[in-house]
Amino acid sequence: MTKILKIFVFFAALLGMAFPVLAGAANQVRYTVSPINGETVLDSTLLRQQVEFLCNPETGGRATGTPGAQKTALWLEEQFRACKLTPLSGTFLHGFRTSNGSFGRNVMGYIKGSSIPEKFIVVMAHFDNLGSLNGNFYPGADSNASGVAALLGLARMFAQMRDCGKTYSLSLLFVALDAKEQGMAGADALYSFLTRNGLQTSLVVNLDQLGSSLAPINKDRPDYLILLNDNPDYRHTLERANSEKGLGLDLGFDYYGSKDFTALFYRRICEQRVFLDHDVPAVMFTSGITLNNNKPLDTPDTLDYSLLYRRIRLIYHFLHRLL
Repeated sequence: MTKILKIFVFFAALLGMAFPVLAGAANQVRYTVSPINGETVLDSTLLRQQVEFLCNPETGGRATGTPGAQKTALWLEEQFRACKLTPLSGTFLHGFRTSNGSFGRNVMGYIKGSSIPEKFIVVMAHFDNLGSLNGNFYPGADSNASGVAALLGLARMFAQMRDCGKTYSLSLLFVALDAKEQGMAGADALYSFLTRNGLQTSLVVNLDQLGSSLAPINKDRPDYLILLNDNPDYRHTLERANSEKGLGLDLGFDYYGSKDFTALFYRRICEQRVFLDHDVPAVMFTSGITLNNNKPLDTPDTLDYSLLYRRIRLIYHFLHRLL
């Protein structure tokens, strides 16, 4: 190895970047891709812009079956195309009917795994909200524009890793779900689609309300994140990522110490329930319910985008370890 190349490798290693390594006697150069490469495309300013778009009156509060929900679904399709995700069954948009006859649309795209491509980790976040009721507009910034912005951030990060040459054993499916507010019909449609097409789900990761710092686990630690799950291995994976990457978030693994509320949010009223009911492993990331949720007060100005940025980075490193 030449002196110049040695110096380059040394500094690249310090920065955690992809760097060349000698391969064999022929002195050919190959590259090791660091997870830090994926972080280069995450930006708190963009996260805010996405939340503001989703909460704009033009999207009408994103109630299922409305023109605003259709506009949102088409915008999400554009975001997935920009990441060069692969559509399932030839399309990003997958329509379904809810129990009251509304037409919903799930938006889905994936990055193919290298050795077990038929097995998926599913990352999902619902994009619908209450819309406008009795003359009141419900922007739904935390619930759940924040989760959708996190979903898009993760899609960009793993697409960047793919473009840098990184491969993962499992496929990674990103899904923006419609119709949570109509009996979780979008999650039901997603489960049916995966089952019908013989696609195996290794884990479901649900992102629901991730942008607030108003309901901390500990009152002196607004920089927190809650993971709900029933497998201690996932807890340990998150703790290691939080420590090793220096993110230092205050982590919680139940719903504010309440067994009943933990069961409520993990097993009953959030969309991972659909998969848990079919014995599919699932986790939920959240920053908890605040006094703004499901009210006109749930606006983009109430969120903490620098904290949302850190939470997404931690979830990214959590997923990176599982793939």
